[in-house]
Amino acid sequence: MNAPSVDLNPRLRLVASISLLALIVLCIAWETVLAPLRPGSLLALKALPLLLPLRGVLRGNLYTYQWASMLILLYFMEGVVRATTDPAPSAHVAWAEVALTTVFFWCAILYVRPAKCAAQAARKAAKAADKQAG
Repeated sequence: MNAPSVDLNPRLRLVASISLLALIVLCIAWETVLAPLRPGSLLALKALPLLLPLRGVLRGNLYTYQWASMLILLYFMEGVVRATTDPAPSAHVAWAEVALTTVFFWCAILYVRPAKCAAQAARKAAKAADKQAG
């Protein structure tokens, strides 16, 4: 069965891509320049998992958006914890992380939603056709 054709919002894709790129830059800058926990810390490596979905997000791959929206929640949790426990420059950067993860999450969910709804409708139609034929 072919996947249903749907119109996906290019603005959501653009904003999701920009927020993911900004989050990668923020994570690296946070742990190297803006407010590192310790000088020479390897915490900047936390940006590496964000590189995994980057190609798929930039290309608009629906599957990548689905799993990246779950991955991003780890960064959201880190941001909330550090925003409420770290002292001031780090707490401010953590709130920026929370904002960027929230933007990415909602853009990803809203970008994928039309395709998910179309696929669900196609499954219902196929099921109804099978019932009628059988």
